[in-house]
Amino acid sequence: MSGVLCGECAKPSAHFDHEAFTVTYDGLSSEVTGLSGWRCESCGDIVFDPDSAERYAAAGDALILQARDRQARELKRIRTRLGLTQHSAAALTGGGHNAFSRYERGEVPPMPAVVNLFKLLDRHPDLLHELQAARPARRKPAHRPAASA
Repeated sequence: MSGVLCGECAKPSAHFDHEAFTVTYDGLSSEVTGLSGWRCESCGDIVFDPDSAERYAAAGDALILQARDRQARELKRIRTRLGLTQHSAAALTGGGHNAFSRYERGEVPPMPAVVNLFKLLDRHPDLLHELQAARPARRKPAHRPAASA
């Protein structure tokens, strides 16, 4: 017995050395080898040692960046296929004037609704005209005179 108790169930944890773990994110995966830490003998919870935790987290961060880059390329491909400018795509989805520029550079992840809409439009581009026709024109706010005292 190692004397280390599990943080989840307070049962004994055993030390492990040089094991491989797979990190997954959004359909991507990466194997990280040589990890060490403690595994609960009862519930299986794992706590990595500091070096292993840092390497495991770095592998996960790399997958997140890969997924964001893949999503950015996909949005740009669909937007250009539909013949939309970045500005018109942002207006269609209710985003700011440079939202699609930021999405396509991978600076900001788009809301899931934006991604889902563009995946749907990729499969059914004829729906774009319906969306554009149904979108109400933006009105300027009415000028209100200042209230008199």
